[in-house]
Amino acid sequence: MRFNNRLVPYLLLAPQIGVTLVFFIWPACQAIYQSVYREDPFGLKRRFVGTENFDRLFADPAYWHSMQVSLVFAAAVALLALGASLLLAHAADQVLRARAFYRTLLIWPYAIAPAVAGVLWLFLFAPVIGIVPYALQEGASYGWNHRVNGTEAMLLVILAAVWKLVSYDFIFFLAGLQAIPRSVLEAASIDGAGPVRRFWSIVVPLLSPTTFYLLVVNSIYAFFDTFGLIHAVTGGGPGSPGATSILVYKVYRDAFLALDLGSSAAQSVVLMAIVTVLTVVQFRVIERRVHYT
Repeated sequence: MRFNNRLVPYLLLAPQIGVTLVFFIWPACQAIYQSVYREDPFGLKRRFVGTENFDRLFADPAYWHSMQVSLVFAAAVALLALGASLLLAHAADQVLRARAFYRTLLIWPYAIAPAVAGVLWLFLFAPVIGIVPYALQEGASYGWNHRVNGTEAMLLVILAAVWKLVSYDFIFFLAGLQAIPRSVLEAASIDGAGPVRRFWSIVVPLLSPTTFYLLVVNSIYAFFDTFGLIHAVTGGGPGSPGATSILVYKVYRDAFLALDLGSSAAQSVVLMAIVTVLTVVQFRVIERRVHYT
């Protein structure tokens, strides 16, 4: 597209640039600014402390525990969501009858808000009234109680986050599968390649650009967008410092419950740095294995 007026492209980009500046760049700058100050909960007084907030943060064992929980949670959510969505997309792409119906069912969870999804899984796994704990107790004599068991709580929030994310990944994988030329798969079939061989040798490599994009998106989702889900399901617990208290949830607890705004801002800066580094590493290392055709 060629524009006769040089201002037209900038005018078209202005709404998105405005949203980015107001909701992303400006809050990030505010976090960096507040991270070097100590201020009262009402923001009436502040004192410049330099790196004191970061020094206290890195000396806090609870913060390193939250860091470990976040890394485990992000890795599990990203990998499980990618694997499950790829298998579902491949299966849905092979269906001939009622194809649109199955695809619609698999896409629906994406429209559910994270807090609502958390409540749904909370009811399913409620120790007293949940159908899953009842089935585990009757079938395997296993007493499920994520309110006191940290491992079970982590497993629950991982399952809920993966279920919420699978629909998003499914859409992209399905579009990628439909873009693969059928002639390539037919040629491999004529050469004697079975379904499993065709999937791993042809489908997976051709989907590598889509997989790489979704890996980056899933990592960002696990670090930032799972707050509402964890807040609804476990509240960062059980126990102290919290078996499911990921970094973004600790930012909330320190800012709005402990009213330590300086420490919360410092945590936000560190979290932004972690996600930025992970994204750069993914582009530097993993993208080299991506084959664009």
